[in-house]
Amino acid sequence: MPLYAIICKDRADALQTRLDNRQAHLDYIAETGIVVMAGPLMQSGEMRGSLVIVEATELASAKAWSAGDPYLAAGLFDTVEVIEWKKVIG
Repeated sequence: MPLYAIICKDRADALQTRLDNRQAHLDYIAETGIVVMAGPLMQSGEMRGSLVIVEATELASAKAWSAGDPYLAAGLFDTVEVIEWKKVIG
């Protein structure tokens, strides 16, 4: 099954929004069961975005997962990109 990278950049000064919605985001990851790996993008030691790799049947399914992320609903992200990703190493 194809893999998709969901690359999200946070709005400026939105760290508290991230912290306030972190548990809902983690619960969503656990409940949906399609996340292969995930973690925050870091800048100067502070979380400033997210990289989530999902396994989905098609791009539309990966985009639908992204659209359901509580972080997105909370208005955390400035930009979101969903693109097919090919694992080569690791």
